[in-house]
Amino acid sequence: MKDRSYNVPLYLLASILFGIKTYIVYRFMFNISLDNIMQEFILFINPFVSSFAFFGIAVWFQKKRQTKFLRYFSLLGTLILYFNLIFYRNFTDFLTIPVLFQGSNASDLGSSILALIHLPDLLLLADVAIIWFLSSKYQDTVIVNYRRRSKSLVLTLSVALLLGNYILAEIERPQLLQRTFDREYLVKNLGLFNYHIYDVVLQSKTKAQRVFADGNEMPEIESYIQENRPSKLSELFGIAKNKNVIFISMESLQSFVINNTVNGEEITPFLNDLIDESYYFNNFYHQTAQGKTSDSEFLVENSLYPLPSGAVFFTNGQNEYNATPEILKEKGYYSAVFHANNKSFWNRDVMYDNIGYDNFFDQTAFQITEENSIGWGLKDKPFFEQSIKYLQSLPQPFYTKFITLTNHYPFELGEEDASIDPYNSNSKTLNQYFPTVRYADEALKLFFDQLKQAGLYEDSIIVLMGDHYGISDFHDKAMSMYLDKEEITPYDHIQLQRVPFIVHIPGEKGKVISNIGGQIDVKPTLLSLLGVDTSDDIAFGTDLFADDRKDFVALRDGSFVSDQYIYTKEQCYDRETGELLYPLSNSVIEPDVTNSDGEENVCKPIKSAVENELAYSDKIIYGDLLRFYNQSNDNEE
Repeated sequence: MKDRSYNVPLYLLASILFGIKTYIVYRFMFNISLDNIMQEFILFINPFVSSFAFFGIAVWFQKKRQTKFLRYFSLLGTLILYFNLIFYRNFTDFLTIPVLFQGSNASDLGSSILALIHLPDLLLLADVAIIWFLSSKYQDTVIVNYRRRSKSLVLTLSVALLLGNYILAEIERPQLLQRTFDREYLVKNLGLFNYHIYDVVLQSKTKAQRVFADGNEMPEIESYIQENRPSKLSELFGIAKNKNVIFISMESLQSFVINNTVNGEEITPFLNDLIDESYYFNNFYHQTAQGKTSDSEFLVENSLYPLPSGAVFFTNGQNEYNATPEILKEKGYYSAVFHANNKSFWNRDVMYDNIGYDNFFDQTAFQITEENSIGWGLKDKPFFEQSIKYLQSLPQPFYTKFITLTNHYPFELGEEDASIDPYNSNSKTLNQYFPTVRYADEALKLFFDQLKQAGLYEDSIIVLMGDHYGISDFHDKAMSMYLDKEEITPYDHIQLQRVPFIVHIPGEKGKVISNIGGQIDVKPTLLSLLGVDTSDDIAFGTDLFADDRKDFVALRDGSFVSDQYIYTKEQCYDRETGELLYPLSNSVIEPDVTNSDGEENVCKPIKSAVENELAYSDKIIYGDLLRFYNQSNDNEE
């Protein structure tokens, strides 16, 4: 009989090693904000709690299966952790189930993926190698057959630790699972793997919503939208009636580069000049989530919010919508999209057809060579140049959308195309961002010249919009250096979500408009300029030119910008000065009621309205509720 005193439970060693690795990733590779000692403590313990619970399952297996379980589970856990790390480096966010089902996009990422992989990442496999080695060489010592009492003890301890972790998380962040606008809160309080389990449950619940939806929610939603609609049409209603529409989605372009310089060079000289003869909204925010460019498209076409996780283009691409191309088709418009990428990327071929686009000029419509492409594909200058002949051939009036590519992470550009030098900071991403922005600016200038030469300029309204951020908060240190700030605060982070929105109507002088707005407002604004009545449309945005419009912009994570305040990460700021008005406490059930002096939090009522509006939009998408609304309208007609 062997002496069991020398047995070292491998599941326990695996739990410790995997917990250490996970904590290192949390603390030093993710950019998770920690505000107090309690948050530090919870972040430290949750990797070990999760590891013990999952690896503890091994005690219920016999020796041979125990070995396989520990080996492959440690490998699987490492892959999950690493895929999240890769995703986080680009999006400063964590993977969700819908994103995993969008894996078909990965084949098109190319150099973006390579730029996110670092050689030291191989060290994440160290514990996996140790587990495999020990289970091979010392199996009789480290693999144990456990008695029922020992198995029950491990199970009880696992449940107790998970429950203890959750109780601490609830103390730190009350109603954590009920108020899940921010995935970072879930990860830092419950752990990455428990967050993924929660995500599976959440996605299963949302899938069921469509099955059981019956449209009873629509009257309440319709009433809310009507109450928040401007009381009268703007002075510019119909100013561009029957004109062609050329909408340009400018990849990763943020507003901080407008009228700004780098190394003494103007970054966007053409856009700066264009603003002088256009309507320019300098407090316009992107509202995208994990779907990034596809989310911005969804916002623009439907005036509905994207989903909190995944890309609605993928998860709900077959829903019934009342999109801009469909509406304009009834007014005699022909519609087309120009984008030199794979037509199935972001499920565009399915979504575009569903929302009424007549044509999609994808990469097969363009001559793409090694010389005229870089990064994600065809450079912007040849993209616009090759598009003109197609644009001229379209029936008029037309509604067209151009999606650029060059100013896309990792912001690569050859020396022959760079007109300005890179910035010099600790962030290669930010350094390379400025030359690609300048290149995109030059491409736009050439495109405007080409439109004039083709005779399309005078009869068109040209709208330009940044689709989402290009520089994530992963590069805050370099960004603070460029903006000459000590640090990038949560307030600064929200302000950096501003993207250019320019409405250029030939013959109109235009002006700079400082009212707040967002991508949700593009559809009603554009349709108003074209003289289209949208009084019966289900849209959460409002005409940006209207006087009595909604006074807040909701971001997808629950943050918001109002006329007077900015709210994010449970903090309320003065929008003009950036002064922190209400440092909120997490120690009470209602952490957003008062500040430290007991004064009422002015952000609270707006926060409630934002959460309400986001919830209404989610109900429409998850339940595919417009199928009931559109059927009702058709019957009335």
